[in-house]
Amino acid sequence: MQKRRFPSVDRLAGSLYDGSLPRGLVVQVTRDAIDDARRGQGGVNAEDEAIRILDVLKRRRPLRVINATGVLLHTNLGRAPWHPESARMAMETAVGYGNTELDLAAGDRGGRAGYLHRLLSLITGAEAALVVNNNAGGLLLALMALAAERQVPVSRSELIEIGGAYRLPELMAASGAQLVEVGTTNRTRPEDYRRALRAETALLLKVHPSNYRIVGFSEEATLPELSQIATPAGIPLIFDAGSGLLDERVPWWAGPPPSWLAEEPGVLQSLERGADLVLFSGDKLFGGPQAGIIVGREKLVSRLRRHPAARALRVDGAITSALVATAEAYADGRAGELPFWRMAGLDRTALEERARRVIEAARVEADVEEGGATPGAGSVPGSTIPGPVIAIRGQADQMFSELLRGDPPVVARRERGRLMVDLRTVFSADDEVVARALRAACR
Repeated sequence: MQKRRFPSVDRLAGSLYDGSLPRGLVVQVTRDAIDDARRGQGGVNAEDEAIRILDVLKRRRPLRVINATGVLLHTNLGRAPWHPESARMAMETAVGYGNTELDLAAGDRGGRAGYLHRLLSLITGAEAALVVNNNAGGLLLALMALAAERQVPVSRSELIEIGGAYRLPELMAASGAQLVEVGTTNRTRPEDYRRALRAETALLLKVHPSNYRIVGFSEEATLPELSQIATPAGIPLIFDAGSGLLDERVPWWAGPPPSWLAEEPGVLQSLERGADLVLFSGDKLFGGPQAGIIVGREKLVSRLRRHPAARALRVDGAITSALVATAEAYADGRAGELPFWRMAGLDRTALEERARRVIEAARVEADVEEGGATPGAGSVPGSTIPGPVIAIRGQADQMFSELLRGDPPVVARRERGRLMVDLRTVFSADDEVVARALRAACR
């Protein structure tokens, strides 16, 4: 039997290296592929296997993706797109130096993110603010600082699980707080919390179930009702608002608040209703980068700020800069310019005209149908934003895969055997790119 011959690592790696991946990674993949072929695993061809793995790795690098799913806050695609000013300020900080902890007025070391905290207090009406890496981190910090080894009553209807196997009871256990379940899955009354009060009770926690809704024979205790229990007991009331709608009045929206916001709680109103601390995400309805934002009473925020875990959970200078630009948009009355709110408010007629132009440019057989975009990221469950979508009949799975292989990849959705393209989540400057991608995918 003739002995199989294998290419040298250097020669094969040199022929496969095109600059899109680090040379060392190409060499490693090539060496592994040759070793697999040498061991005779499944008749592997070393060059073919190396090409396959390198192609997979190229697709796993962070890439710009066109979101044509109609999910505005798509968790798998990075949630809220940043405002250009957020990106500009973050880049300026990231590529050079910034006054992250320097007080330029005093010429000495200053508090971290002091300007951002002041902005957040301004736009929420809170006494103080603190920013950490994400909302789960904010809740973890609050529980560690205020409720370690003490009891925290929570409604059974609010023991949430969100994406990535995040479960509230497990986070509470990790914080050292002791969960006390009150009420039932569908009905929890103020009396349930009152009966749970003990000398060991540290605080009351209310959680907005932002990725599901309980309807029918149901009841929940409101923030004013819980405040009337917590205040006389001398304990704080914490509200995890989750999605981060700043103001239920949505003053930056053209017209009355949109119906799809349903009963989403606003941060301002939650504080007015008696919450001592409100926690929310920066990259959902707030429209900024990933962060956990904590606003509320100064004495409580100070305790969180002094806790050792606050340093472990803090954000860097670039994220701080991006959040500053986002908060300034609210402070200046320009929140409607934030990409999430701009996309959510796109005119139906303009969207339909764009859809027909894309179909014409793509030269494909397609219909413009009535559809619905969704806020996404576990925000406003069950709500849709009505609008037109492009529907293409045919091999939906094949077309979907072809779009993913494009440069840049286009992510659409499949529905009842059709490919659906929702331009609400596509920046208008990318319409021509989408048209070319559809033309190639539908050949």
